Amino acid sequence: MTTMNKEEIRALRRPFIKEMFRKNGFTLVMTVIASMLAAVSTLVMSWLLKEISDLISGDGMFSIRQLLMITALAFALYLLAWLFDYFFLSKFRSNTMKQYRSYVFDRLMEKGIQAFSGENSSLYISALSNDVNTIEQDFISKLQGMIQVGVEFIGALGLMLYYSPLLTLVAIGFSLLPIVVSIILGDKAAKAEKDLSDRKEGYTGMLKDTLTGFSVIKSFKAEKNIIKIHDTSNTAVADAAKKRAGVNIDVYYASNMSGGVLQMGVFFVAAVLSLSGKGITPGTAIVFVQLLNFVLGPIQTFPTFFAGMMSSFGLIDKLADALNQNVPDEGQQIEPHLSEGITVKDLAFAYDENKPVLTDIDMDMKAGGCYALVGGSGSGKSTILNLLMASSKDYQGNILYDGKELRSISANSLYDLVSIIQQNVFVFNSTIRDNITMFSQFPEEEVDRAVRMSGLEKLIEEKGEDYLCGENGSGLSGGERQRISIARALLRKTPVLFVDEATASLDAETSFGVLDAILNLDGFTRVIVTHDLDENILRRCTGLFTLKNGKVAEKGTFDELMDRKDYFYSLFTVSQG
Repeated sequence: MTTMNKEEIRALRRPFIKEMFRKNGFTLVMTVIASMLAAVSTLVMSWLLKEISDLISGDGMFSIRQLLMITALAFALYLLAWLFDYFFLSKFRSNTMKQYRSYVFDRLMEKGIQAFSGENSSLYISALSNDVNTIEQDFISKLQGMIQVGVEFIGALGLMLYYSPLLTLVAIGFSLLPIVVSIILGDKAAKAEKDLSDRKEGYTGMLKDTLTGFSVIKSFKAEKNIIKIHDTSNTAVADAAKKRAGVNIDVYYASNMSGGVLQMGVFFVAAVLSLSGKGITPGTAIVFVQLLNFVLGPIQTFPTFFAGMMSSFGLIDKLADALNQNVPDEGQQIEPHLSEGITVKDLAFAYDENKPVLTDIDMDMKAGGCYALVGGSGSGKSTILNLLMASSKDYQGNILYDGKELRSISANSLYDLVSIIQQNVFVFNSTIRDNITMFSQFPEEEVDRAVRMSGLEKLIEEKGEDYLCGENGSGLSGGERQRISIARALLRKTPVLFVDEATASLDAETSFGVLDAILNLDGFTRVIVTHDLDENILRRCTGLFTLKNGKVAEKGTFDELMDRKDYFYSLFTVSQG
C-alpha cells in the first residue's frame, strides 16, 4: 500500500463499506428487528426464571396463568424473529456481497489502459475470490449476530442495574479486561489476515503464470524448477495461514479466559455480598447468573468479531488503495474524427529514468494515411504505439492529435478516436458474434460489413456466428483470432487504427492476408508496427519510420528508403535472405 495516514485510509475505505449497504437498508432493518425480537425473547425467558423461582418461594408477583401467558408471548416473539431471519437474513448477506463485488469490478473497469502494464492482476483475482469470502465470513455473516448480542447486552445490563447496581458495577469493572484483549488482538489479527492475503495473491499469480506458460515449461523440461517455485509459494501461504490460525487461537482462548475471569469474579463478589447481608438473595444470584451470560456473550464474541472486522477492513483498504492507482484523469473531450493527423515532436521516454527507451522522436502522420514502424527488436516501435494509446503521461516532448496534446485529452474521448489490434488477441469464451461486437448491440448491416471487410465470411459460413470460440479463442486459428480483432475495430468505426505486431505469430500467407485486409481499409488512419518486411505490403504504405536504438533512423516511402541504401536497405536485404 502507498503511505497514507489513517484518515486517508478510512476515506478510501468508506465508499466500499457504503456500497455494501446501498439499497439494502430494508433487509438490514428487518434483520435488526429480528435480532431485537430474539434478544427480547431470551431476556424475558431469564426474567421468567426469577419470577417462577419467586412464585415457588411464595414471593411471586404474578400468577402461574400470567406467567404461562408471558412465556407463550416470549416464544411467539422468537418464532417471529425466526420468520424475519428466514426471509431477510440470507437476502441481506447475498445482496451485500453482490453489491461489493459489483462495485469493485466497476472500479476496476475505470482503470486506464496502462493499468496492468505495471500492476499485478493477481491482486484483483485474489480480492474478488479469496478476500471476498473472508470478508463475508468474518464480517458480514457475523454482523447480525453481534446486533442481537448487543441488544441482549443492553437489556441484561439494564435488568442487572435494576436488581443490584453494586454487583453490576463490579461486573463492569471485570469487563474491562476482555475489552483490552479485543483491542490488542484485533490489530494483530488484521496484520495476519493481510499477510495471508498477500501470500495468496502471490500464489494465484504463480498459478496464472504456470498455466499461461505451460507449453514453454514442457518444451524446456522445466517441470522440476516450476515445482520448486510452486512449493516455495505454497509454503509461504501455509506459513501465513498457520500464523493467522495462531492469532485466531490467541483470540479464542484470551476471550474465553477473560470472560471466565469476569464470570468467576462476579460470582465470588456476589457470594461475599450475600454472606455480608448486602441485599443479594439467592433469587437475585440466580437471575444474575442468567443475565451475566448475556453480558458475557458479546464480551466473549466481540474480540473475535472485532478481529474479523479489522481483518476485513485491512483487505478492503489494500484493494481500495490499488484501485485508486492508474485511474485516468479527466481531460478535454475531443471529436471522434481526425482531420489533420498525428504529430510527434521531440518525444523521449524511459521506464527507468537511467535507461531511456525513446529519444528525440519526430513523426508526422497525415489523416487517412497508412504508416509502418519498422526496426529491430527493442528499437522502441511498440513503446511508441503504447504512448499513442496514452499508456503513460510521463513522456517528454509532445504527442498531438489534430494539434491537441495527448496529455490534455480524456482517456474515454481518446478511445472513441483510436482502436488497437495487438499480437496477443484476447478472445472471450463466447460466440464469434459476441467477440466481434464485444457484447454490444449493432445493426445487422454494420456487423455484416465488418465481417466482410475483415475476411471473416468464410469462418462464419463454416461454423456459424454462434460458434463458441473456447477459452481465449482455443477453438480458432491465429489468423481467425486476428480477423476477429480487425472486425472489432471496424465495427467501432474509430478513425485511427493501430496495429502492434498483429501478424508476428502467423504464417506468411495468413500474415499477408491480415495486413492486406488492414491496408484495404480506406478512410482510416493506420499505424502498423510490423516485423514482416514484405515489399508488397510496405510499398502500399504512405510512409515508413525506421527505428534504431530508440530513435528514428530514417523516414520516407519504401522506394525512397531503398534508394538511400542505408539502414532500412540493410534490414530489408537481410530479411529477404
